[in-house]
Amino acid sequence: MSDQIYEAQLRQRLTELRIKKGVSEHRMSLELGKSGSYIRSITSGAALPSTRELFNIIEYLGLTPAEFFAPLTGSESARTRLGDRLRSVDEEDLQKVDTFLDWITK
Repeated sequence: MSDQIYEAQLRQRLTELRIKKGVSEHRMSLELGKSGSYIRSITSGAALPSTRELFNIIEYLGLTPAEFFAPLTGSESARTRLGDRLRSVDEEDLQKVDTFLDWITK
């Protein structure tokens, strides 16, 4: 994939997650300790975050890097949909899913 496609996907993912979190670009920028237009400069394509800043953004969104980038490889895949659903399940139910997966993979 070309760099431009990855950059576009990064901007789209950042926008998607920011909206899901319910925060404006301005507020997110300020909460990251940046100028009010920082996130807008990324989502508009005017700039890209440094690696350190990208990790700060991912942490701010409450994700791991794997969770942030996973949808870039096929957001409609069953694996991605299940991953999204599992993030909202409590620990007790995760244990049940784990037991079920052990059972079906034997």
